[in-house]
Amino acid sequence: MFGLSELAIILVVVAAVLAVKKLPELTRSAGKSARILKSEARAARDADEPGTPRVIPGETVGRKDTGTGNDTGTGTGTGPRG
Repeated sequence: MFGLSELAIILVVVAAVLAVKKLPELTRSAGKSARILKSEARAARDADEPGTPRVIPGETVGRKDTGTGNDTGTGTGTGPRG
């Protein structure tokens, strides 16, 4: 007679054979769920530590570097002067 472990293995193999078309979708969903759970756990951990500042990488843009065209250059460009 079969033991419990052999019966479990047979059931897993039968389920895999019958649901072979759905397995990639199920594994993708499981991966997405794991990533969401991991990011939520990280966010909850960061919320528990209010003393640490949150740093967002980027660069500081000065007033001359905003690209508005109102800089005080050498006057070699074309356009109205005022």
